[in-house]
Parts: sequence; C-alpha cells; structure tokens
Amino acid sequence: MKRSYLFGTVLALPFAALAGTASADCGSLTIASMNWQSAEVLASLDQFILNEGYGCSAEIVAGDTVPSITSLVEKGKPEIVPEAWVDLMPEIVEAGLRDEKIVSLSRSLSDGGKQGWFIPRYMLDEHPNLNKIEEILAHPELFPAPEDVSKGAVYNGPAGWGGTVVTTQLAKAFDIEGKGFALVDTGSAAGLDGSIARAYEQQAPWLGFYWEPTSLLGKYDMVAVDFGMEHDVEEWRRCTSVADCPDPKPNAFPIDNVFTLVSKSFAEAADPGVVDYLSKRSWSNETVNKLMAWMTDNQATGEDGAREFLRENEELWTQWVTPEAAERIKAAL
Repeated sequence: MKRSYLFGTVLALPFAALAGTASADCGSLTIASMNWQSAEVLASLDQFILNEGYGCSAEIVAGDTVPSITSLVEKGKPEIVPEAWVDLMPEIVEAGLRDEKIVSLSRSLSDGGKQGWFIPRYMLDEHPNLNKIEEILAHPELFPAPEDVSKGAVYNGPAGWGGTVVTTQLAKAFDIEGKGFALVDTGSAAGLDGSIARAYEQQAPWLGFYWEPTSLLGKYDMVAVDFGMEHDVEEWRRCTSVADCPDPKPNAFPIDNVFTLVSKSFAEAADPGVVDYLSKRSWSNETVNKLMAWMTDNQATGEDGAREFLRENEELWTQWVTPEAAERIKAAL
C-alpha cells in the first residue's frame, strides 16, 4: 500500500486536548459534498453533528476532488473537505500541508479507499484471466464500445474527478488506442453508474473506472483489473495523476488514503470540540457499504443517510463526540 510520508500518521493536534471546553457558539462554516454517495452522506453527517451537537451554522457546498481541495489549499474554503482522496492530487495536498495552509485530521475511511478499473464477475467466469490488463488489451472485441463496436470501450468518470484524470493517463500509458480501445465519457456520476447497471442487467461486457466503498459494488459483483505491477508512487506523482503530463508510464492504482482535510485557519479558530470530533470521526468500508445500500434501496438523500446512521450506530458515533453533544444530537433525531 502506497503511503505519502505526510499521511503515515494522522497529525496530533495540540488544540484537540481542549475538547472538553466545547462552546455553543461554533460560528459559520462550509462543508464540501462531492457528487458521490459516500462523500455526500459523510458531509451530511458532519453538518448534522456540528449543527445539532456543537451549535455550528454549517452549510453544505457542492464540490469535487480537484476543485474542492484546490480551493481549500488556495482560499481556505470550504473549511472542511470530509472525504478527500488525497493520493489523487498529492503535490497540491502535500504543498498545502507543508505551507501550513491545511490540516489533515481523521482517516475518513479507516481501511482506505480502493479505486481502479473493474469488469463484471460474470465476464471473468466466462473468460479466466480476463481481469489481467494484458488479457484485456489483447481482446477489444470482448468490450465493444457503444458508439463504435469495432473498438473496445473503457468507461471513464466525468470531468473534475481525479480518477478521471488517472484513467485518461493510464489509457495513454497502456496505449489502449493502439490496441483497439477508446475511452468513453459517461458525463456524470449517474452516467457512470447507469452504464454499469445496464451492463449487469443485460449481462453485457463492461470495463472502466470505479471505486469502493460504494453501494453499487455492493449490489453488483465487480472484479478489479490486475495491472500486473506494483504501484509506483514516484511515477504517480510525476505523471499518472497530472492531467497535462505528456509521457505517462504504465502504473497501478494504490489503496487510497482518504482523509478529512480542513483549513489551517479554521482548525486554529474553531471550537476545540469541533476539531476533536473531526479528528476522531472515522468509519470502515463495511459500515459505509451497508449504509449506502440502505440509501440506495430507500432512495435516501445524504441527510436521510446521516440520520439513519445516527439512529443505528449510537455505540460508534458517541465515541466521537462529547457526552453533552451526544445528548443534543439524540434529541434532534
């Protein structure tokens, strides 16, 4: 598992020791909500706990990996990025930490996030070894593109996602065009999800970028593509994650560090109880998968999911907050 030295250990915060002095006057702040389900529910959970437990006036703002983290580093807003996949843009994040513009608090996902290219399990059952990149690239005919069946398709995410940049760079590195493949722009998170769902319903071919934890991979059995090499962190930083790098080399996805990032000015000025909560709040992929599956089955919003989590996981979240905040949160449910 690749790890940046700046993320090997969650930073110890001297102001966290003052958590017991939480104030009811938390002030106004903004929380980035990315356009995928786990980030949406985590942003809503933070908003609910900070507003109801600590008297904050927290507002959700729409975001994405690249614009939200860039804005956090350059402008200090939004003040909180709850689910930052920091390995997708290591240079910007590490510069922000080094220049003391941002602070890394809890691991949002305690066991890390997993990105990559995936294929349906039924394709691997029919074609053993098809999860290996060399086997895939040798058989574009097994993955016909929707607009041109003479080419194989690699479904990509929408613009603005770090994973979209990486998939585009890996497509160049593995010369998928020269091997009969083309990238397919799905346009949105819903478009990407829909392409997987349609393929599964029809037991049709599919190859593309996705990640976990997600309710979708909980519902559909997908297999990660084996890129046949170890993750090269230096190449990842030099070129794999850099959109305009002209000469990407073959590489593999890492197991991602997913942290809660906040602006340094916010961390220094905020109610110590708020910072202490954000330093402790962390959940596993299993917990998130289960919650997201409930949200999908019930067509629930991020706020609905946050309330469901708080109702069903009291033993977990009460470890993150002060006893006084816990009572206020319970009363607000």
